[in-house]
Amino acid sequence: MLLTPELVALTMRDVRDDGPEPGWTPLCEAELEQLVDRIESEAGTDPLLVFAYGSLIWNPEFEPVGRQRGTAFGWHRSFSLKIERWRATSDQPGLMMVLERGGRCDGIVFELSPERRRQDLRGLVAREIRYREVMDMIRWLPVRTERGVRKALTFWASTKRHGLTQPLPIEEASSLIAKACGQGGSCAEYLHNTVVDLQAEGIRDRNLWRLQALVAQDIIAGRDA
Repeated sequence: MLLTPELVALTMRDVRDDGPEPGWTPLCEAELEQLVDRIESEAGTDPLLVFAYGSLIWNPEFEPVGRQRGTAFGWHRSFSLKIERWRATSDQPGLMMVLERGGRCDGIVFELSPERRRQDLRGLVAREIRYREVMDMIRWLPVRTERGVRKALTFWASTKRHGLTQPLPIEEASSLIAKACGQGGSCAEYLHNTVVDLQAEGIRDRNLWRLQALVAQDIIAGRDA
């Protein structure tokens, strides 16, 4: 892999917390509880499964009672959501990875503990969905597993209705990822961690492998300049 830890280190900076994402409205506690209520109602008495395709694989922040490989057909990973906070700033925007329509996405299906279901789900939603404008980017997907097709919850699955995401030419995406850093780390760090962890799971995403090579080249070019 060309995007080495040494190159990722060049993208890291100390960045202050500038507050919420500009133009987005933070969820209040009541809205968070209503969202968790809705998801639990939709899940019913079935096991609550979560489809992880990015950072949730290497940092789920909950203890699942089961995990297995799964494939979501009709979706693919894409750095297509522009951000100005967490791993970016208003002066140097970055990109967050979401699911966009088309292709296939191999990932991991986690099963939440029945005993801690509400607690773990609430923590997961609070982490992933902090703003009112992105509440409808939570989606149930049919995911093919070794046990058949299962219904799994996923986060940051793009919808055309609100138009928050916009797939970019890979060269433009690479340039943004190579430069962006916020108080949560850099976009290059996020890309590196995702590719490494997917590889550890035996998953090779061709788009991300091409992207990491371009980001490495952009970081080297910026260093040499």
